[in-house]
Amino acid sequence: MTAISPSTPATGGARVAVQRFGTFLSNMVMPNIGAFIAWGLITAIFIKVGWINVLSPQPEDGWVAALGGWGAFDGKGIVGPTITYLLPILIGYTGGKNVYGTRGGVVGAIATMGVITGTSIPMFMGAMIMGPLGGWTMKKLDALWEHKIRPGFEMLVNNFSAGIWAGILAIFGFFFMSPIVTAISNAAGAAVGFLVNTGLLPLTSILIEPAKVLFLNNAINHGILTPLGTQQVAEVGKSVLFLLEANPGPGLGLLLAYMFFGKGAAKASAPGAAIIHFFGGIHEIYFPYVLMKPILILAMIAGGMTGVFINVLFGVGLRAPAAPGSVFAVYIQTATDSYLGVTLAMLGSAAVSMVVASLLLGFGKKKDGEDDDLAAATAEMEALKGKKSSVSGFLTGTTAPAGAIKNIVFACDAGMGSSAMGASVLRNKIKAAGIEGVTVVNQAIANLDPKADLVITQSQLTDRARHQAPDAIHVSVENFMNSPRYDEVVEMVSSPAAEKA
Repeated sequence: MTAISPSTPATGGARVAVQRFGTFLSNMVMPNIGAFIAWGLITAIFIKVGWINVLSPQPEDGWVAALGGWGAFDGKGIVGPTITYLLPILIGYTGGKNVYGTRGGVVGAIATMGVITGTSIPMFMGAMIMGPLGGWTMKKLDALWEHKIRPGFEMLVNNFSAGIWAGILAIFGFFFMSPIVTAISNAAGAAVGFLVNTGLLPLTSILIEPAKVLFLNNAINHGILTPLGTQQVAEVGKSVLFLLEANPGPGLGLLLAYMFFGKGAAKASAPGAAIIHFFGGIHEIYFPYVLMKPILILAMIAGGMTGVFINVLFGVGLRAPAAPGSVFAVYIQTATDSYLGVTLAMLGSAAVSMVVASLLLGFGKKKDGEDDDLAAATAEMEALKGKKSSVSGFLTGTTAPAGAIKNIVFACDAGMGSSAMGASVLRNKIKAAGIEGVTVVNQAIANLDPKADLVITQSQLTDRARHQAPDAIHVSVENFMNSPRYDEVVEMVSSPAAEKA
């Protein structure tokens, strides 16, 4: 566990900047994943090649065709309008709100409507541009006349300024941004088509798998692949892009290798991690196992490439994002003609990553100087990073003042999944110790409470967490599920100094 005092300057450079930008993109999509899933389910069930019509052919003027928007109701059902209008507007609103609250969200949504109506393709990329742009420019405009409005005229000025500026942005989006974004979207689609047609799509795993381990998984999946995949679904009914990051096979293979050939805490924790990863869809849980032995990224790349190759070979696809990346979510969104290929891809990628990881782990043979457990390996890795991993490091430069540790926050990229599990583990330990008055919650780093007393993050995310809560004590761990330092955190919280209110 690495602890950083509140006064420690922020570091991280380009890696932190990329993570923050990726999180900014994914934060526009992730809150709306439920809407994408709803659209995907409606699409899977009611379109012409959907489950109902395939299993039992329906009349083209019946209620199934009406909901799916085909036959006599071509383009008038739920599927088309949802992907054309609702989903991009939700993204635009969320992007504006993330920048400037509800006011920014409203302006961002109207600006997004302009770019939507200026083209004939689903405008997800345009929403990701116009939404935040609307919120940011509205914030800057409001700053111009802040504290300069005469009493009684605030509502008039605020409402008309937002309405006028939103209208201007909608016109700007319609005439200027739509052609630009359409050209970019067509180029991106052509690039994906080229990779698929030439059989080069598996090479994307060389970029995707390392980026995932650096906690860019949500940014890649929801910030990039989900918009492109959703547009592809609108055109052909399914998309393999939803499986590039979400396939749980490679992670399962890695954890199976640790189960059979790992050592110490890593071996002991691997079975539980495998269940949570494969069935729960929380991919972040295997990241520490790769970070502990970075050469294992080769196993993840090999497994990922295998899965993509099989998916392309069988021409499979999902109808909507598999979120979280659980085997259940994958099957729910799988197109009716893709179950065999998807199954083989998950099994094949798991088998390849397991074999390669087992080779890299030496089939359990201990090498000279190799540590036996996860804690020791974590300390070694952090030492290479120049970050001390010890309780004394946790207290370096600062001590917990009386009554300070009352609000503990686990933070991760999305604020769900791995951080929720870590919070649950520590909460149970605190309860078992008979400590009262200490809250343990989980939050997304982007929404991190700046008043938190102690923030626990995985080491790759600590720099970003310090930006959000500079006055908190920050603790870095490698594995939320079984950190060897939780007991020491409990001991510190229960110390006489911490108990004083």
